[in-house]
Amino acid sequence: MSTLESISTNNNKKVVELGSPSDAPALATRSNPSQDWSTYASNSSDSKTPIAGIDAALKRLFDFVVGGIALIVLMPFMILLSILIKLDSTGPALFYQQRQGRNGETINVYKFRTMYQNFSTPVPTKESFKQTQKDDRRITRIGAILRKTSLDELPQLFNVLQGSMSLVGPRPHPAPLDEQYAHIIPTLRSRYTVKPGLTGWAQINGFRGETTRIEDMVGRVEHDRHYIKNWTLWLDFKIIAITAIKGWTHRNAY
Repeated sequence: MSTLESISTNNNKKVVELGSPSDAPALATRSNPSQDWSTYASNSSDSKTPIAGIDAALKRLFDFVVGGIALIVLMPFMILLSILIKLDSTGPALFYQQRQGRNGETINVYKFRTMYQNFSTPVPTKESFKQTQKDDRRITRIGAILRKTSLDELPQLFNVLQGSMSLVGPRPHPAPLDEQYAHIIPTLRSRYTVKPGLTGWAQINGFRGETTRIEDMVGRVEHDRHYIKNWTLWLDFKIIAITAIKGWTHRNAY
């Protein structure tokens, strides 16, 4: 297995780079528009190690038990949030958006509505999809708070119980977002060898929110690949614990 080395970018995010520093171009060249970004995420076969067999059964049992307990405990709070959303703007408190699931299948990901109803698009397309930006006028008042604290993701506990998502795994992307990067990051599809997660290794390492630069997506993909190749039940415990302690807010969460 390749050695993992963490290096900091100019926005204080960590990018996982496979191999020694000499195996990839210098970090300073990452702002060069002509850079061949595929060198940062090689299309190697060692990424094809999906969680399967007894490991998959243990992970599913963990998801069902812990996710079920979390949903029961948080249900009164989720009901309160639903009421606040309804009072703040017109439209349903909950909505779903189609995202990419395991093996690229389309899944309906549940969320609290954080945008005005006209902008809450269940099926994002190349024409309608637009990543959320800072001070985005599509976001409601209560929605801004929910997104900043990641509380809008809590309904995905229903996805976990359904089995379309896991508590921990790569975050599910809208299809148009993946299409933007798939041709320059050959390993991007490898993150879909496992179920997407409510939280993940990339998220607790700072790779969340808007991907304004190519290295943002490269870092996210490589962290997801690292998680898949090094998965243990203990790693899931660790990621959930870190998320619970300090993973709810981030400067890129808006």
